[in-house]
Amino acid sequence: MQFSSELLENAVNEFARLPGIGKKTALRLVLHLLKTETEKVESFGEAIVRMRQEIKFCQRCFNVSDTDICAICSNPLRKQNLICVVESIRDVIAIESTQQFSGTYHILGGIISPLDGIGPDQLNIEALVQRIKNDQPEEVIFALNPNIQGDTTIYYIQKKLASLPVKVTTIARGISFGGELEYADEMTLARSISNRLPVESYVSNR
Repeated sequence: MQFSSELLENAVNEFARLPGIGKKTALRLVLHLLKTETEKVESFGEAIVRMRQEIKFCQRCFNVSDTDICAICSNPLRKQNLICVVESIRDVIAIESTQQFSGTYHILGGIISPLDGIGPDQLNIEALVQRIKNDQPEEVIFALNPNIQGDTTIYYIQKKLASLPVKVTTIARGISFGGELEYADEMTLARSISNRLPVESYVSNR
């Protein structure tokens, strides 16, 4: 792809760094910005820079936030005695879109995957254990992707929680094994949360 402008080429290359964005799509986005009013482009750029510089991660659940404690954790209408354990921020967004869950979350920041070099110490597992010890919730729900890595993570954390007086469940498998939560339709995900299972019975059946 040949460019008559180095500035244009640099902008296209930067957009192409984004996941799922190829050179042709990046070029369309850049050409669109060229036709957009300068003020709107400046506002777009400022929003991106400000987001990257000022965004925080909740000190309690590790969700993205504008403050030290996110809007979900600080909401008095949420059930603070109910914690849903997820892999990533995308999963929180997927579950929230169902409008069927009124508890709080805990984002692990990944799942145990030895082949990818990801072990328990690289995830927010100890923070979860400590949170459960301090807050003493009634129930912890695992909402991890139904695959080998997700099941391994559930098994590991369940063992860590075995001595604590907390009910541990996992979402029902309306989601096919090997699927990903963020791509599940809202109805299937909502039913999976509503029909959650005791994690002991789920692990023992694997």
